[in-house]
Amino acid sequence: MGKRMQAAVKAYDKSKTYTFEQAAEIVKNNAKAKFDETVELHVKLGIDTKKADQQVRTTVALPHGTGKTKRIAVIAKGEHAQEAQKAGANRVGAEDIVEEVIKGKIDFDVLVATPDTMKDLAKAAKILGPRGLMPNPKSGTVTFDLANTIKALKAGRIEFKADTYGIVHAIIGKASFDAAKLAENAKAVMDTIIRVKPSTSKGVYVKSISMSSTMGPGVFISNK
Repeated sequence: MGKRMQAAVKAYDKSKTYTFEQAAEIVKNNAKAKFDETVELHVKLGIDTKKADQQVRTTVALPHGTGKTKRIAVIAKGEHAQEAQKAGANRVGAEDIVEEVIKGKIDFDVLVATPDTMKDLAKAAKILGPRGLMPNPKSGTVTFDLANTIKALKAGRIEFKADTYGIVHAIIGKASFDAAKLAENAKAVMDTIIRVKPSTSKGVYVKSISMSSTMGPGVFISNK
């Protein structure tokens, strides 16, 4: 553990849990890197990720965005391609984007596709899937409603899903954000996680909540 991390850990009581607002303040105060650190919320869920009906994957519109400008690529044809361009997509194409992905060129943060082009994406699925970039109806990235989707993504809509350990990792902003805005973004994520609780999940659903910055320690948040 480096000196900076040691100092950060000593700055608060790790044995305690805090409110969202308190946690945001602690995370901000301990974000000492030379760059604007990303702040994430980590939520351990009591779900069985081996069961298909207990998967947690959805989207949430953060009230204050993520602080990051997303590069949005859209795979669409004809009128839909024109709609995507007018809506402000950074890149619009079809087979050309697929071929570039296969060759290892990925110059976007989010990929949106219309339902009729999904068959064209099949050969790139093994590359996009592991990177979390494969369009998916559950995340709202397979749609004909391109204008509203692009607008929502640029405004701060994010996708999150539980990993194989049942933990959700969600970006909620930057360390330069006001603590109140970080807290509000975090609460928006939590409200959504509670709302999409699988009906088959039994026992304790939310086991732990913590917030951290890129280079900082995790601060646990009260789940009461």
